[in-house]
Amino acid sequence: MKRHLILSVLSCLLLIHNSYAQNSEEKTGYKYNNHFDIALSVGESEFASSLSWSKLHDIAIKGKFKIGYGIRLTNYFGSGKAYTTAPASLIKEQKIDAVLISSAQTNSLNATINFQYSLSRRFEAGFNIDALGLSFGGEKNAAKSALVVAKARPTPANFLLVGNNDIGSLNSEFYLRFWMAEKMAIRVGFNHLFSEYTTDTKLAYNNNRYRLITNLGFVALTFSPYK
Repeated sequence: MKRHLILSVLSCLLLIHNSYAQNSEEKTGYKYNNHFDIALSVGESEFASSLSWSKLHDIAIKGKFKIGYGIRLTNYFGSGKAYTTAPASLIKEQKIDAVLISSAQTNSLNATINFQYSLSRRFEAGFNIDALGLSFGGEKNAAKSALVVAKARPTPANFLLVGNNDIGSLNSEFYLRFWMAEKMAIRVGFNHLFSEYTTDTKLAYNNNRYRLITNLGFVALTFSPYK
């Protein structure tokens, strides 16, 4: 009798352990913590939109702090914007030039690095930044004093190299997210966006890269099929 009781208890413990392990695996499986996002930013004579996917992983503080990666497509549109010298070496020497792009549009597809902290069950705070990728877009006129001086296209390669060393069109976001439902959330915050063009001929200071830096407020919707 005692033997049968011990076997029954051990069987129950084994079942509980297997059930817990299965649930733990399901909750930490790759399908969880995938976020699909659409964002819209608006400023003076400019706006930007983005579509993104990110995957987050718990790393500390009982799963509240997460780090992850993703992909983001950012589209920037600006009217009558002055693009200034981009290379860090020229900026350091204060050799600054500017060209006017009357109807700018840069489109960038970049890999992202993501950080997030859960403030509560419904509120999260986070930061993300583009790391590297590609940009594309149509040819535009680069002008000075209403005189076209060159043709320009979005700088094709994007690299996060810190500050003025960055190359190309890059986007970063600081945000708060509120989960309205189990799978749907709203995000608000601001983004720090680089839009960059390369001219077909070198202009002042033997330079052909010109950059616009803008900060815009944004609102976004997040969908997470398995949160």
